Amino acid sequence: MFIWDFVADKILGQIVDWFYSQVVGFLGNFFSEMGSMGAELFEMNWVQSVVLFFSYLGWALFATGLVVAVFECGIEYSAGRGNVKETALNVLKGFLAVSLFTQVPVRLYSLAISLQGTLTAGITGFGSTSIGDAAKAALADLENLESLTESTYPLRGFGRETSGLMVLFCLILMAYAVIKVFFSNLKRGGILLIQIAVGSLYMFSVPRGYGDGFIQWCKQVIGLCLTAFLQATILVAGLMVFKDHALLGLGLMLSAGEIPRIAGAFGLDTTTKANLTSAVYTAQSAVNIARTVAAK
Repeated sequence: MFIWDFVADKILGQIVDWFYSQVVGFLGNFFSEMGSMGAELFEMNWVQSVVLFFSYLGWALFATGLVVAVFECGIEYSAGRGNVKETALNVLKGFLAVSLFTQVPVRLYSLAISLQGTLTAGITGFGSTSIGDAAKAALADLENLESLTESTYPLRGFGRETSGLMVLFCLILMAYAVIKVFFSNLKRGGILLIQIAVGSLYMFSVPRGYGDGFIQWCKQVIGLCLTAFLQATILVAGLMVFKDHALLGLGLMLSAGEIPRIAGAFGLDTTTKANLTSAVYTAQSAVNIARTVAAK
């Protein structure tokens, strides 16, 4: 009976590990599909119409900024301080910005989600092995076993004397980390749409040589894509570590929720609060200058 219990424990332990990795792999794939839904949002007709509207708005602001930049260059040139080469370079930067600000963020976000799905599938082995392969691997390990005194148990990450209250506490924290990443992924497509809309307001200042706001906007887009890639990846890595080292895996899962704050500390702020005020100020400046030019 002892040998049978040991054999069953050894084989079932590895099969349980396979089931756990498949569940975690499914969770990673679920987050990847959710991120893909955020990218597919831009394939809807009404969303494309909204993006097209802000594209036209960006072109209109770019044209206004181009006219203002030419007037400013002419005024400075008449005073002996004009720089035609710098003005032409700024106009070229503005042209590239207004041509790409509605396309590059969506492509970059789709790439980040695709990489996240591929990496999490590689970490968990999701879909790469069947239950039959897992059983064969367990039998192969059993044949190579040198001692019958080793034993496994389902919650290896906790230790044999861990109280049930500790296990329940860790499971609650694990659920909290998963739910937090879930809601972050749920709203990411809408945030990207808002960022594209806000980005159109910077097209007036770029051809005039004031590109600081647009550069900060680019950092926001990069921060959003980086967060989409890292959050689900770190969460899945923490879940994989959890079954062997519960507290270490729990720390990884909770750190996934801190990625936006860490990215913001390095200038990759993923929120739209910081740039919205400056973007509105830029748009108001464009309207005021256009009114001044029209009045003259």
